[in-house]
Amino acid sequence: MTPFFKALPKADRSLHICWLRRDLRLEDHHALSQALETGDPVLCLFIFDQDILDKLDEKKDRRLSFIADQLESISQALKDAGSDLLTGYGNVGEVWEYLLNHLPVQAVYANEDYEPYARKRDDKVARLLRHRGIPFYRFPDQLIFSPGAVLKEDGNPYTVYTPFQKKWKKVFHPRFLQPYPSLHKLKHLYPVKPLPSYTLEEVGFSCTAYQAGPPLPEADLLKNYAALRNFPAEEGTSRIGAHLRFGTVSIRQIVERALHHSEIWLNELIWREFFMHILHHFTHLPEGAFKPAYDRIQWRKDAGDFEQWCQGRTGYPLVDAGMRQLNETGFMHNRVRMVTASFLVKHLLLDWRWGEAWFAAKLLDFELSSNNGNWQWAAGSGCDAAPYFRIFNPDTQQKKFDPQMKYIRQYVPEVYEDTYPLPMVEHRAARARCLQAYRAALEK
Repeated sequence: MTPFFKALPKADRSLHICWLRRDLRLEDHHALSQALETGDPVLCLFIFDQDILDKLDEKKDRRLSFIADQLESISQALKDAGSDLLTGYGNVGEVWEYLLNHLPVQAVYANEDYEPYARKRDDKVARLLRHRGIPFYRFPDQLIFSPGAVLKEDGNPYTVYTPFQKKWKKVFHPRFLQPYPSLHKLKHLYPVKPLPSYTLEEVGFSCTAYQAGPPLPEADLLKNYAALRNFPAEEGTSRIGAHLRFGTVSIRQIVERALHHSEIWLNELIWREFFMHILHHFTHLPEGAFKPAYDRIQWRKDAGDFEQWCQGRTGYPLVDAGMRQLNETGFMHNRVRMVTASFLVKHLLLDWRWGEAWFAAKLLDFELSSNNGNWQWAAGSGCDAAPYFRIFNPDTQQKKFDPQMKYIRQYVPEVYEDTYPLPMVEHRAARARCLQAYRAALEK
């Protein structure tokens, strides 16, 4: 076994590399389409990034199983076209060093990634390639509008969602949904025999069951989306978060479907773009509050209370159902995400970063910008956030959105039994404590 690849193809001529990352598909793929358009042979590459994998706490991570399944499908499609997917494992910079020393790479193509780690990683690879005289072409593909493309009249980024949404819709044109066809160009792939790839076990993980919706939601679901999306017992949400996160379907196809069937769902997709733009422009957000004054809040440091919240043992049925759904399936309903987040921050007065990290570890559809943006929204510390004095009452939310307790009984079957815990805190007392702590910090 080589240090970074189980095998490399025999290369008797120069080739282009299309580096797959958060774009695990072959059709309507901007970078792949551009690489194939050259007519030169193209080899597709995926790297299991050891720097990312080493930070994952659990060795049964649903996201790795989801990725592995997508890679297997891609590999099979490439084999059908007479090529295969080259899979590496290790530190990305070292993997590229090894690859460039053993294959005659002429150019590298990839789609842009806007998260802070990804930008540093890509800049490092770009320097390495530039030093060797190899061009590194990067293309917008993850969003309809890349960061910097939707700005205020003064050239500054939007920090409030509604004006961003209005500008997004104003500058949008259907031509932006024009696909980048690639499947019919697969004849230009680099011909190789089947290549052995790394299994999850070989990179330190185990296969884990996961639940993901279809890559594109059905039209009937979207037509009822506005009416049903807030009710967790209903099949009213799209469940395409993981497909968005890992790019198994193009954003152009997704937005086109939204335009045809649900403007409310389109607005949610624009929220995603808004948070990505925010993270791009304000890179301190993974560590600190968007509004610095909120970093003065004196959070409680009660690990026991945090553990009860994590395990869904708070005594508030809707909160507990949401946390157990997350732990059991890797998914939590959107409305319940807001309620559970608000409960941690405002009822328990625990740092939103604790909850953000738990969601980051558990969510199949975890995306840094959306996770951070929504947690800071719940805490009141983010851009366009809910005001700090808006505190969800979990009982009221349950009566409104799960009145028959159908969702709750699915995940908290003992809710009517003596074994079910009493509420950790009383709502009015917790609300008063929260308001006092926030005012003390914000009045300084």
